[in-house]
Amino acid sequence: MFSSIISGTIHGIRSLLIQVEVDVSKGLPCFQMVGLLGSEVREARERVKVALKNAGMPLPPMCINVNLSPADVRKSGALFDLPVAVGILEALGFLPKESAKDIVIVGELGLDGEVKPVRGVLPIVREAKAQGIRHCIVPQGNAAEGAVVQGIEIIGVSDIRQAIGYLHASEEERQEQVMPRLDVPALLRSRQECLELDFADVSGQESVKRAAEIAAAGFHHFLMIGAPGSGKTMIAKRMPSILPPLSIEESMEVSAIYSIAGMLPQDEVLMSRRPFIAPHHLTTKQALAGGGKVVSPGMVTLAHRGILFLDEMPEFKRETLDVLRQPLEDKKIQIARSSGTYHYPADFMLVGAMNPCPCGYHPNPHKCRCTPHEVHCYQQRISGPILDRIDICVETPVMEISGLEGKSIQECSKQIRERVIAARDRQEARFVGTQLCFNADMGVKDIKKHCLLGSHERKLLEQAFTALQLTARSYHRILKVARTIADLAGEERIREEHLAEAICYRVTESKFMT
Repeated sequence: MFSSIISGTIHGIRSLLIQVEVDVSKGLPCFQMVGLLGSEVREARERVKVALKNAGMPLPPMCINVNLSPADVRKSGALFDLPVAVGILEALGFLPKESAKDIVIVGELGLDGEVKPVRGVLPIVREAKAQGIRHCIVPQGNAAEGAVVQGIEIIGVSDIRQAIGYLHASEEERQEQVMPRLDVPALLRSRQECLELDFADVSGQESVKRAAEIAAAGFHHFLMIGAPGSGKTMIAKRMPSILPPLSIEESMEVSAIYSIAGMLPQDEVLMSRRPFIAPHHLTTKQALAGGGKVVSPGMVTLAHRGILFLDEMPEFKRETLDVLRQPLEDKKIQIARSSGTYHYPADFMLVGAMNPCPCGYHPNPHKCRCTPHEVHCYQQRISGPILDRIDICVETPVMEISGLEGKSIQECSKQIRERVIAARDRQEARFVGTQLCFNADMGVKDIKKHCLLGSHERKLLEQAFTALQLTARSYHRILKVARTIADLAGEERIREEHLAEAICYRVTESKFMT
């Protein structure tokens, strides 16, 4: 007696469909599972036996063999419990033959037969749809998560009896158990309107807010340097409120990452706002990059399509910061382990904040207590290659009391966001038919096509290149920032004033560093 059930697993960020093959025969009683299994998958034998017993269907003393195919893909997690149980019941004749045909089944079993939520349901359902499958049985706790995928029917079950009841039911009865489809665009709009922090709370610092607006409009990496209490962290925490909203595809992509990591919020079936990840400076490079014994996404991947905020950047270990070199350039990270090579997306906006010295008040001679050597060593904790990858760098001056007590009304996030979205719309029209989303995504060929300069602008850039001793990377990043400034101004071509402002944002040793 043989049965085959379709299930799924996660390999890195990819989802794969797995065939759960079950053979039940007479012979020495046993329960064997093969197929390059992790320890939690092998433990499914005990969970399945006890769950079926407590559900009133004890296993007979027979030889049960289970194979998870393909056998060269490592399987981990507890999501195979339910498909293994269903496969055994079908092989034993408790379920009609092929009752689970063309149905993807995932779920963890409790000892009482309860079907518990699992990680990675969203990407597995998306993969099932891509493979032409139109039905998925998932835990009730994951049903809403799967229902955001259009064109596939989701059946949420709370225990194994409910799953068996669905497989015994007629076509009409099955339709009654299908999870209603969710209106994804309406869901995203309702969530995106809930903004907690606002730029209206920030007094003064107009130049810094202008730089933050440019960074948000073009998705450029952004660094603020200034004394303690000048508003760096306050501005960084409000940057999500001015970022353009996630598109449906971006939301699906980010939600899949959080589903795999088991971090999808319980009250949200989709990530509706761009992530904001702010790791502590004691974070290890492994936590930042990802990996582990059971490979999982790191913070650079959790910040995908959003912001990775590093407060007090020099306090991070230099080797930890240098982990960011490849993701900042390639927008992805590759992790090699004995179990395989894993590729994770890491297209994030780096926002950094730092003091100019250990005490924070350099170069104020009345307040700074640091020696030149201490200042130099502190600033050298951030390597040149990391600084060269930052598009926009600004100084946050110390606020005067007149600015804090001023009666003028500060511009709110909604007003800034409207300009950012208008600039984003211009970029979307420019990059239609390509994989590019923001100006920061442009490669060399794209820059040559979309960042054309006149004779005056070209001469200005040549002078800056020589005077500031810029690198080729800096040259291209200046052009991308200038393109964003022109988009915010509603200009089709980059003008001299746009280029001059972009040049002012470059990090140079003579600007802030000793």
